Amino acid sequence: MRTLLVLLDKEFRQFIRNAFMPKMVILFPLLVMLVIPWVATMDVRHVEVSIVDNDHSEVSRRIIQKIRSSDYFNLKGVTESYEEAFDWLENEGADVILTIPKDFELAMGSHSPKRIGIDVNGTNALKGGLGSQYMAQIVRQTFAELQQEQSGALPAELFTVQNLYNPTLNYRHFMVPALMIILLVLICGFLPGLNLVGEKEFGTIEQINVTPVSRSLFTLAKLIPYWIIGFVVLVIAMLLAWWVYGLTPAGSIGSIFLAALLFILTMSGLGITIANRSSTMQQTMFVMFFFIMIFVLMSGLLTPIESMPAWAQGITYALPPRYFVEVMRAVYLKGASFIELRPQYVALVGFAGLFNAVAALTYKKQS
Repeated sequence: MRTLLVLLDKEFRQFIRNAFMPKMVILFPLLVMLVIPWVATMDVRHVEVSIVDNDHSEVSRRIIQKIRSSDYFNLKGVTESYEEAFDWLENEGADVILTIPKDFELAMGSHSPKRIGIDVNGTNALKGGLGSQYMAQIVRQTFAELQQEQSGALPAELFTVQNLYNPTLNYRHFMVPALMIILLVLICGFLPGLNLVGEKEFGTIEQINVTPVSRSLFTLAKLIPYWIIGFVVLVIAMLLAWWVYGLTPAGSIGSIFLAALLFILTMSGLGITIANRSSTMQQTMFVMFFFIMIFVLMSGLLTPIESMPAWAQGITYALPPRYFVEVMRAVYLKGASFIELRPQYVALVGFAGLFNAVAALTYKKQS
């Protein structure tokens, strides 16, 4: 124990004396939590719309008014020429063309009603796709209002939509837990590995190699400071999520910290393992960057796993962040309990034990 405390004292002194690292540990979570949720969002607004109105009826005026007053659309212009509207789409940045045909209102009650056309600029698939869905929803709402006003009948859509766990479909509530995970991947995966490789480059590790310190004790001394730093970063991120976005866990905070502990152990073990096999910081950074890209793109952090091909979904079971993502979102948004998430915790325990065992075994102490 005394040897471990001496090594930890060395690690903390080395960390504090670094001119850059302490500042990064504080500023990095602040930057990520305060900036990225606002700029990296799937909430699509300000969709540019051009309208071709060949009907000039009450229905078309209602639709135009709704689009003009909506927060999701910017009305580019209203015209009777589809060619002019298409020119707006092609040259002036319009995203959607809404075409209301002639005599559309008169044909609404007939056996052969005319159809409104929605043409989408597919260059930005996300913006175009969601923009067309918003547009279709506005048109349906207009029809329902007119039908209710004119005949007193019920709207044609006899269903209601209720969004569970995230009632407003706020993408930031989906994004913020993912950003906490990315912070832990970077802080607890990158820093221990870079710290160890830095000692290799400066030659200070040779002084450790000629001492009776065991490789397990040396590895533990390298990891413990970053476990503590990881929890500090997580607490900062959770406080910012509550203070800035009003997002607090619906479930137990203890469940989050337990999963975070296992995930931090996993990521720090992975970082040390990569560092043990690397000779320079550049090698460590390239390999870690490869793993981070896989984690971000395939673990469900930003895109749903269910949308991936079957072979890719199979690969995700070998990725530790998949299980932490499920725990964070389930606890934060659904209020899930430890019992409900037991398979995810078991998987994280397995990954933590595996990566830390490999980290200790791959450290080759030479005297």
